[in-house]
Amino acid sequence: MRTYSLHPESIRNLFDHIAPTYDLLNHLLSLGQDLYWRKKAVQELNGLEGWILDIATGTGDVAIEVIRQDGYHRKVFGLDFCESMIKRAQQKVSGKGLSQRIGLSLGDALSLPFRNNTFSASMIAFGLRNIVEKEQALSEMVRVVKEKGKVIVLEFTFPQKGWMRRFYPIYFQRVLPWVGGFISGDRGAYAYLPESVSHFGSVESYEEVMKKVGLDNVHSRPLTSGVVSIIAGIKKCG
Repeated sequence: MRTYSLHPESIRNLFDHIAPTYDLLNHLLSLGQDLYWRKKAVQELNGLEGWILDIATGTGDVAIEVIRQDGYHRKVFGLDFCESMIKRAQQKVSGKGLSQRIGLSLGDALSLPFRNNTFSASMIAFGLRNIVEKEQALSEMVRVVKEKGKVIVLEFTFPQKGWMRRFYPIYFQRVLPWVGGFISGDRGAYAYLPESVSHFGSVESYEEVMKKVGLDNVHSRPLTSGVVSIIAGIKKCG
């Protein structure tokens, strides 16, 4: 079984290996909830228009959802550091006829290739936990956003209440690695997922980091009993 760590090259190899089955397993292992989660994260844009940056765009689902919700007033630039994922995003975007609305490129979340105050919002879905220097990544997301623009994070978290708190660790740590490994052929990749979530930290800790890097009105919203959370804030003026 392959093993993975938070080292960037290890993460890149992980996504290279699972890229062919990435979308299928996202839908299957989340019981279709991943579509709902992305929809709710994009709704946090709350009418913002112009260019939206989607970091760790993967196969482009968030970018496509941004356009689906408002394709007349928005364009999206999707960035990922894994070439296999970008290629699949390009195929998907082209197949939907959205190449004029969505741009895609390889890039590093820790050194975004954009000028200050470029985007109306920046987003990252299920990618922040895979970055060691999380504060630096969030700082870059703030830097490239215009004043009063939004920074939005969608990430896996652990449920804190109710029956899901008891059931979820069993599913996440035992069932998910087995099913994901069986279908993708890489059990190590899906064993890494619960490990990475356990090291992510609390929602409250990331709210504090987001305030530290220059965001106001920072708030969070748990989805599906806290299986994932949205954390968002608005860039300060001045």
